[in-house]
Amino acid sequence: MLNIVTAILDIKKPEPPADILVIAGGGSGGRSFGGGGGAGGLLSFMATPIAIGSYNITVGAGGAAKTSAAFVGNNGIDSQFQGLTLVKGGGGGGYDAGGGVGSNGLTGGSGGGGSRVGFGTGGSATSGQGFRGGNQTGTGGTGGGGAGATGQDLSGSNGTGGNGSSAFSAWGSATSSGQNISGTYWFAGGGGGQAGAGGNGGGGQNVTGLDTYDSSGTANTGGGAGGDSTVGQGGSGIVIVRYTTGTMTATGGTTYTNGGFTYHKFNANGTFQRTA
Repeated sequence: MLNIVTAILDIKKPEPPADILVIAGGGSGGRSFGGGGGAGGLLSFMATPIAIGSYNITVGAGGAAKTSAAFVGNNGIDSQFQGLTLVKGGGGGGYDAGGGVGSNGLTGGSGGGGSRVGFGTGGSATSGQGFRGGNQTGTGGTGGGGAGATGQDLSGSNGTGGNGSSAFSAWGSATSSGQNISGTYWFAGGGGGQAGAGGNGGGGQNVTGLDTYDSSGTANTGGGAGGDSTVGQGGSGIVIVRYTTGTMTATGGTTYTNGGFTYHKFNANGTFQRTA
């Protein structure tokens, strides 16, 4: 009788939960008065039951840099933890084609920044994953949106990218991930427009102006690249899985133990496998 009761209790025992952070690749900036790239989308899935088995991890690359003048930036690539909501790559920044003709930023996890009056609407964000890019009503590129704020709206000049999220700073500290600013770890910041500063969390910024080399989004933060860049690509994404140490046995990624939690960090595609 005791064995039957024990078996029933074992069947009803809930699966141990894990917290999962998924960030997609950031967008690249537009060329020629370019708007900043939008940050990759950011979603967390807290207290997710994890059954014994294997789970595919997809980590999106950042949007490739534009090497020719007058082109809109490229979107970042999506990230996903198997079976959970797809997290969208950041939107590419808009550009100024000359003669007063510009373009909108692209839609993404966070939207790319717009460029040029009349055409410079920031790209929209995916609901719950980030913020829109900046709107331009003058000349220049606006900032890309970040996970924590919109890109800067402007009536001229160059815009600052929207800040990312510091809500997972403890995760970044435990796994040496994110962009460390005075001890706070940020993820998924928007890129600066043309010569504007990037937002906290990996956004690029231009150094000297039009058609000069620019900063990329920081790798494995999902940060958007700065506008007007010939080499600046969006920052690649990241997936981090954490659970209370001792509640399960699992493999995959790079493993850390800190503060009572075990973390599995994926900087590239891989497999998370719960074995016990």
